[in-house]
Amino acid sequence: MKKVYVIWPVLGLAVFSAFYWNFARGAAERAHQQEVQEAEDRKARILKELESRKKAVEDAIAAQAKRAAERAAAEKKKDAEDAARQALLDKRQQTFDDVNRRLRPQLDRLKTDAEDIKSDIAQLNLQKTQYVDEEAFLRTFVVKAQENVKTYQDMLAKIAAADKARADAEAAAAKAKKNS
Repeated sequence: MKKVYVIWPVLGLAVFSAFYWNFARGAAERAHQQEVQEAEDRKARILKELESRKKAVEDAIAAQAKRAAERAAAEKKKDAEDAARQALLDKRQQTFDDVNRRLRPQLDRLKTDAEDIKSDIAQLNLQKTQYVDEEAFLRTFVVKAQENVKTYQDMLAKIAAADKARADAEAAAAKAKKNS
């Protein structure tokens, strides 16, 4: 049994030594290859970062140039629009001044004519109301005059009848006096 205590650890040591020797023989080489691989990966990553930075810088420069061109175009367009607007405002002001210069006297004359016409219309309306009142008065006066004429004609007829009756009575009295 004492052999078992020695054989198993020796066997385990032999197996371990075989694995360790196999591992140690390739470990340095694998470690070296891994370092070389990591160095290559690092170089590739650095080169990739440099390329991406270079590309980003180029893109930024291109974008900046594009923005500058767009800004210049927008500024040019704005300046053109401002110039056109100012030209239109100047034209409008010139037209307004020209119209005022030419048409202001005519407008003032027309305003005074309108005021004169308004006063004439007011005067004519006053005359119209006076004529309407006079016509109404004359209509009532004519009706009253016609009534008076009729009354006077009736009176004249009564007077004529009274004169005829008196003349007949006198003629009858004179005839009665002659007959008696």
